[in-house]
Amino acid sequence: QVQLVESGGRLVQAGGSLRLSCAASGRTFYSYAMGWFRQAPGKEREFVSAINWSGVNTYYADSVKGRFTISRDNAKNTVYLQMNSLKPEDTAVYYCAAGSLVTPDSHAFGFWGQGTQVTVSS
Repeated sequence: QVQLVESGGRLVQAGGSLRLSCAASGRTFYSYAMGWFRQAPGKEREFVSAINWSGVNTYYADSVKGRFTISRDNAKNTVYLQMNSLKPEDTAVYYCAAGSLVTPDSHAFGFWGQGTQVTVSS
C-alpha cells in the first residue's frame, strides 16, 4: 500500500511555471507507475501524464504535451510534474496516483492523493 501527498499548487499568472510534487510513503514506491490527473470545477477528472516505474516511459495528454514534464526520483519516493507555459484552462485540482500501468485510464490507479489546487489567472 502507498500513501500520496501532493504539494506545490498555488495561484500563478498565465505563461508562468509551477512544479508539483507528490511524496509517497512505503518501501514499494519504485514498483508503481505514477500518474497525474486533474479536475476542474464542473468537469470530470482527466488524465494529465503518467510515468513507469523506472522513469523511462512517459505519457502525456495532448493538451499538455510540450508544456508539462513528468519525472520521478525513486530514492526520494517522489514524483514531479513540471508545468510551463501555463494557461487559464490548466486551472484545476491536480491529483497524483499510483498504479500498475502507464495509462490514461484512471481505473488502473488504485491509490490517490488528496489533491493540490492550481489556479492560473489570465
